[in-house]
Amino acid sequence: MSDMNPTQRVSEAVEAPDDSLHPKLKRLFRLQWEPVQDAHVLLYPEGMVKLNQSAAQILLRCDGTRDIPALVADLEQAFGASGIGDDVRAFIAGARSRGWLE
Repeated sequence: MSDMNPTQRVSEAVEAPDDSLHPKLKRLFRLQWEPVQDAHVLLYPEGMVKLNQSAAQILLRCDGTRDIPALVADLEQAFGASGIGDDVRAFIAGARSRGWLE
């Protein structure tokens, strides 16, 4: 595991994840609704990251049971959206580079 701060912005180019990947939140992190923040947050020993709605909905589905196309399909169905695959893959790539996902 990298010693990079999990909240640090990743500025270098990030390679898109393989579609066969079954993303899962690393055990170091806990995703939960935080009423005081009125948002989902990603908790880790040194702090927390406040997530926007899109990020939270993607991470809620990163439970290791779905590959990326299934995750995208679930999001598209849940929100009546289409064509979001590239954005979801970009988010997952960034989350992996930050060390949030296995």
